Amino acid sequence: MIISSNPTIISCTSPSIIPPKPKPQTPKPLTSKTHLSKTQLRPLSHLPIRRFSSLHICHSSSTKTQNQDLSVQANVPPLGRNGNGGGGGGGGGGGSDWTTSVLLFGLWAALMYYVFLLAPNLTPSLDMYFLQKLLNLKGDDGFVLNEVLVSLWYIMGLWPLVYSMLLLPTGRSSKSKIPVWPFVVLSFIGGAYALLPYFVLWRPPPPNIDEDEIQKWPLNFLESKITAGLSLAAGLGLIVYAGLANGDTWTEFYQYFRGSKLIHVTSLDFLLMSAFAPFWVYNDMTARKWFDKGSWLLPLALIPFLGPSVYLILRPSLSSLLTQIPSVPTDSE
Repeated sequence: MIISSNPTIISCTSPSIIPPKPKPQTPKPLTSKTHLSKTQLRPLSHLPIRRFSSLHICHSSSTKTQNQDLSVQANVPPLGRNGNGGGGGGGGGGGSDWTTSVLLFGLWAALMYYVFLLAPNLTPSLDMYFLQKLLNLKGDDGFVLNEVLVSLWYIMGLWPLVYSMLLLPTGRSSKSKIPVWPFVVLSFIGGAYALLPYFVLWRPPPPNIDEDEIQKWPLNFLESKITAGLSLAAGLGLIVYAGLANGDTWTEFYQYFRGSKLIHVTSLDFLLMSAFAPFWVYNDMTARKWFDKGSWLLPLALIPFLGPSVYLILRPSLSSLLTQIPSVPTDSE
């Protein structure tokens, strides 16, 4: 075996190539009258010697088959990761992730600046009265709250439940130690203003889960179709209740929106929840390997609250996803 700077790999199954040996040339004797020409003074590299290098590599057919099996097993994606290896909207490289995080942080900072410094606050005493009435801290004094305001208030209590079902477990981060559950809990008070910091820190894909975790709280509650159905029914009732309000009620609500910080900030919160929901529907759908069958639900997710709630009822359960992933055999098997 000869190895040179230009190796040629020859399989054991191919015939060996042996270069023909050049016939030695007997130089003519030089006499005193013989003159060397330029052609005769060329270096030895002009001689017809072909350089071959053959590197024989013998593979066992059984070893090759085992390597192929291991490669196929290595390509099986773990539970909770989507087909492209990165959790739905995780993006491409680290640069795009940081760009998205910076933009989301800028949005959150601008919203906080607007909420605390620029949002209208013409009726602070009326806001406190509304808050007490909505929390049932004030008895019946004969004042009837605006129907649209009541619907908005209670549907903002359902939005965090929908986000809990979308973020747990497929919205968790495996590349950071930031848990999602504190932000989900705070969203029941702060809405999207509490969830946006987690969106900034989110690093997909989600970590793997097992059957035992699915059977425990809170996943057994959040994965339940009963929970999704009750949430959809309650939200649909609130939307119908607000939709049946007359024009004067909506005009009154618009006046509140222009002067009340409570109603103004809550309305913006509803719009933010509606705007981010389609992305998390897509992320959950891809993590469950259901994009091919459920992609038609993505346009439906643009409908505020109702679209994501319908998806939560129709999506496949994590238990069924666990049964679809083949187990990787161990060495003992």
